[in-house]
This record gives sequence, C-alpha cells and structure tokens, in this order.
Amino acid sequence: MAEPLILYGDPGSGNCLKVKWVADHLGIPSVWRNVDVPGGGTREPAFLALNPAGRVPLVVFPDGETLSESNAIIIHLAEGSALIPEAARARARMLQWMFWEQYSHEPYIAVRRYQLHYLKRSPDELEPRLAERGVDALRLMQGTLDRSAFLVGDTLTLADVALVAYTRMAHEGGFDLAPYPAIRAWIARVEAGLGIGPYA
Repeated sequence: MAEPLILYGDPGSGNCLKVKWVADHLGIPSVWRNVDVPGGGTREPAFLALNPAGRVPLVVFPDGETLSESNAIIIHLAEGSALIPEAARARARMLQWMFWEQYSHEPYIAVRRYQLHYLKRSPDELEPRLAERGVDALRLMQGTLDRSAFLVGDTLTLADVALVAYTRMAHEGGFDLAPYPAIRAWIARVEAGLGIGPYA
C-alpha cells in the first residue's frame, strides 16, 4: 500500500474539503489533520514551518515536499483521471471555471459566509458588494447549468468540485438558493458523483 499523503485542513473550509473529496474519490491514501483556522492554528510555529504562507489546505507528500492552494492541489491529485478532460479545449474550460471560482465566487460567497457564520456579524455591517457580487456569481452559474448537467458539459470535472464547495454552503452567507433550481440540482449531482452527503 502506498504511503499516505498528509492533508492539513479545517473541516469548515470548502477549500480544504475539496482536497479531501478528490483524494477520497480517487482512492488516494491520505491522513487528514485538523487545523483550527479561526483559533489561530495556521499561525502556530509548527504549521508555519510547513507552509510559511500560513494557509490551508496543505498537502505533505511522503517525500516531505509540500503543496498549497486548493486548486493547485486538486489538479495535481487528479492528473490522469476522469476529473480532468482529455480534450484541450474542455480542459481549458475547466481551468477557466477554477480561476473564476477563486477570483469571482469565493471572495464574495465564502467571505460573506465567514463573516456571518463564524464572526457572527450582522448583514448590515458587511460591505454590500459581497452580496451583489455573490448574486452575480450565482446567476452566471445558473445560466450555465440551465444548459448542461455540469459546468463543462455532461461530465463531472474539477470545475464542479471547486465550485460546489462553497456554493452548497451559500445559505450560511445569506444567499438563498431557492431561485436557482439548476444550481440546486447540480449540487445534488456533484455530491452524488463524489460520494459525499448533502450539506446540513
């Protein structure tokens, strides 16, 4: 049996969960180690020795090398699998969604969730742009998923993994998914495809 990877992450983080999901889905042996991000776990000297950037998720490979940034990690783990399209244009489309997720989805939906759910701030205290841009992101996804089962056609890819992580938690950021039936159906398809249960 291959020596397992060590995955450092916070179970409340969508960015961390997507790494765990891909490893589990592909049968890659791994050991999960919880890092309490709100409690300062990423600022501990032992963790900073592994990742001076002080961020999770982080993977430590059996040879001692490390890799951070969730989308970089899942691309590496999924290399050669069905989660990455073989066709060049479909692969580029997958990457387009993954870049978009980090720049135009996560900074609004995940950040608003963190402010409301973890910091217990009032919606009135938050920058209105977080809600506005989050709704823009959901509308774009809804339009795409009205036309296809997954973000890159009819097959589950890393684009879906990357985007489902925080989309299925969006209600905790004050985003009502009721007006987005295609997104809700897509979330269920991705959860089924990855073999993960629905988010409570």
